[in-house]
Amino acid sequence: MPLSKKLAAEFLGTFWLTFGGCGSAVLAAAFPNNLGIGFAGVALAFGLTVLTGAYAFGPISGGHFNPAVSAGLAAAGRFSWGEFIPYVIAQVIGAIVASAVLYVIATGKADAAIGGFATNGYDAASPGKYSMMSAFITEVVLTAVFLLVILGTTEKRAAVGFAGLSIGLCLTLIHLISIPVDNTSVNPARSTGPALFVGGVALKQLWLFWVAPIIGGVIGGFAHNALFSSDN
Repeated sequence: MPLSKKLAAEFLGTFWLTFGGCGSAVLAAAFPNNLGIGFAGVALAFGLTVLTGAYAFGPISGGHFNPAVSAGLAAAGRFSWGEFIPYVIAQVIGAIVASAVLYVIATGKADAAIGGFATNGYDAASPGKYSMMSAFITEVVLTAVFLLVILGTTEKRAAVGFAGLSIGLCLTLIHLISIPVDNTSVNPARSTGPALFVGGVALKQLWLFWVAPIIGGVIGGFAHNALFSSDN
């Protein structure tokens, strides 16, 4: 598959993940008159974006939609480090464009207030006021587990055709666990798009939501290889 098509698929998949997941948080989570979908609905929305995106675009690019996933797959030997930077650029651009479209929609009413705009954060910026250390550990651990699920369900010996479902449900569970801690990242691109439109603390704290998921992704890649090593 030509690299240009792979990058287009990563752009579209990350656009969809960011628009669908963050859009559910910005537009529907706290809808008036108790009609909002809440944390659980947002968690499900993120899972559904990955599930649908994986089946739609995965056959073209592998369906990463996430720099941490690309790093973890490269660490596991499933993806070329030579394509890592182009993939990350396509993913980040996809997230930024999705955030721009969401911003236009969210500000399209007279009393519009975007609030946190689905950004990630710790300390005062955390939904549950969790510390930087709590957020860092959460992001590393959950991203590592996410990679273990991705790599395990896409092994040749795994059940065919169910990887997208497993990965989507895993991301849903990850959000159910960690939305109160830091609004859930496990994806540096998803974190970058909204942060650019909010600025301030969201941008100052963005470093954590790059460093921790990348570390977690690489740990997950190495852990998978250790578990599935033919030497065992």
